[in-house]
Amino acid sequence: MKKIISTISLVLLLFIASAQVDTKFTTSNFPGRASEVNAAKSNITKGNEFFNVGDYTNALKYYLSAQKFNPNNSDLNFKIGYCHFNSIQKSQCLEYFERAYKLNKTIDKKILFYLGCGYHWNYKFEDAKKCYSDYMKTLRDKNEQAQIRHLIQQCDNGIEIVKDTIDVEIINLGENINTEYREYCPHVTSDGSKLYFTSRRKGTTANSVHEDGLFCEDIYESTHTSAGWTKARNIGSPLNTGFNDAIVGLSPDGQTMYVYMDANGGDIYVSTLRGSKWQKPKSISEKINKASHETETCLSSDNKTLYFVSNINSQSLNDHDIYYSTLDKYGKWSAPVNIGEPINSEYDERGVFIHPDGRTLYFCSNGHNSMGGYDIFKSVRDEYDHWSEPENLGYPINTPLDDLFFSITTSGRNAYYTSARADGYGQWDLYEIKFPAKEQKQNAPKVLVTLVKGTITDADKNSPLEANIEITDNSKNEVISTFKSNSSSGAYIVNLPSGKNYGLSVSKDGYLFHSENFNLADTADFQELVIDVQLKKIQVGTTIILKNIFFDYNKSSLQPESYAELDRVAEILKKQPNLKIEISGHTDNQGSLKYNTDLSESRAKTVVDYLIGKGIAENRLTYKGYAYEKPIATNDTEEGRSANRRVEFKILETK
Repeated sequence: MKKIISTISLVLLLFIASAQVDTKFTTSNFPGRASEVNAAKSNITKGNEFFNVGDYTNALKYYLSAQKFNPNNSDLNFKIGYCHFNSIQKSQCLEYFERAYKLNKTIDKKILFYLGCGYHWNYKFEDAKKCYSDYMKTLRDKNEQAQIRHLIQQCDNGIEIVKDTIDVEIINLGENINTEYREYCPHVTSDGSKLYFTSRRKGTTANSVHEDGLFCEDIYESTHTSAGWTKARNIGSPLNTGFNDAIVGLSPDGQTMYVYMDANGGDIYVSTLRGSKWQKPKSISEKINKASHETETCLSSDNKTLYFVSNINSQSLNDHDIYYSTLDKYGKWSAPVNIGEPINSEYDERGVFIHPDGRTLYFCSNGHNSMGGYDIFKSVRDEYDHWSEPENLGYPINTPLDDLFFSITTSGRNAYYTSARADGYGQWDLYEIKFPAKEQKQNAPKVLVTLVKGTITDADKNSPLEANIEITDNSKNEVISTFKSNSSSGAYIVNLPSGKNYGLSVSKDGYLFHSENFNLADTADFQELVIDVQLKKIQVGTTIILKNIFFDYNKSSLQPESYAELDRVAEILKKQPNLKIEISGHTDNQGSLKYNTDLSESRAKTVVDYLIGKGIAENRLTYKGYAYEKPIATNDTEEGRSANRRVEFKILETK
């Protein structure tokens, strides 16, 4: 008899498993396995405790254990699906919602919606549209119907977008950066040498669990080496505190960081790097931080325009737009201005980033032609300050899930962002996008910017200096941006968008300034220049080249682009009233010695006359033309001859 009963039980279990009958956790369904039934029910009870307070991560652990014992319970499968639905790895919800629906088509009044999302997130766009459409028939609320129509439109967008896979390589940044927890908001310096990001990993400063069941946010950093990114390091105090601390923006040179803090509904704070130490963050501006939610931000390469995300004029916490604020002559930020259409949509815009070219804006949105969740978009500003229609960066960069917080190096070859992918280490991970080189891809867009980097040191001691860096638009005789080199390393990074004649001046009290010239055409493609600067002390015999002095061809008449440089010389002489100098003119070897001597002397005299006109006493100034007798480069090339055509400044007396 026992053998017959066992056989019947086995047949019953096999029937249940094969037919996928909705099976309750009872001993009658699992005869002879009472202890396993009770253990599974205990796991469900524990899971429910977490589920009911919205802690789906911990609920899932208990539910999955019970589901291993009984995979055919509709309620349990639905709850597992719902836990995944509310996680970062949302796409994993589909198999559980499908099973729950097969077992019980009335398991939940929104089951068709949840199934539609599961299909949507797994690229099954047609199946998703069918579920969404069927679910919409049950709705009476027009707002809810509009939301479903938007999801159907996203599916249509996805169908079109995945037809044209773009040529990129997407690389997980690996275990030095990513963990089983959330990593997001990557920000890199414009040369790609330093990475900062936010993580909610175990071991943060507070090392405490937030009300959502995750560890509090901290900011981490990593340095790029020939072997890749170094092991991420907690950036420490004062940026990381016992609360949530997240990086939401970084200046292109990496010397200014923007931090999100929970105060006042969510505000932006700013910290500067002095040497190797970040300063205590301060509220960026009362005009920007309002009783609303201010989050991600970025700074233009000239440090004069701040773009940021806020819900200032929204009634919804999830309805954000992109705003901008400009810096006035007193160093104060203006009242925010909504960037408007076509960038802002009726949906949510987040994660704003302005490329160092000053004209390409990247952001994420769940509007426009998003294929699901947030997608990354770009828009380009024209010469009339009009933004182009946002362009979806395409598949595989964008997926039906959230793809967020995009930042890109000046070269345009490497970008970093946050995504939830199958190869991830846990929840959100950081990824690098490698774009093909322009020469490898026909008609690839140009990156119209020059990156200048290097270190500034004392010419005698070779020790690093914190120096002032001014960028001048020579055609307007206007200082367009100012920076400082790092006080510990002397390092600096400057980005120069194409289309201007720039003067770069490096200065520090007690030293002669150093100048460079960059005359960049509108079409000037990306280049990276390393220019190390050695500042010379103000002492007898010191000579510098004035690289932003320009004359008409074969004449001694000054071009207006020279005025900013000459004004700097006049300023030094006014600050050092005992200084006497020689202005010398130099030419290449084209033409006779007499012709070049006369030309070089005439040009030197023109410079002296300009300085006298600025109030410098004539007895402090001498001039001389050396023609081509003191070359600093070969005269066999045009580049060398150009370097030899110059004006120099030499100190004769200091007392």
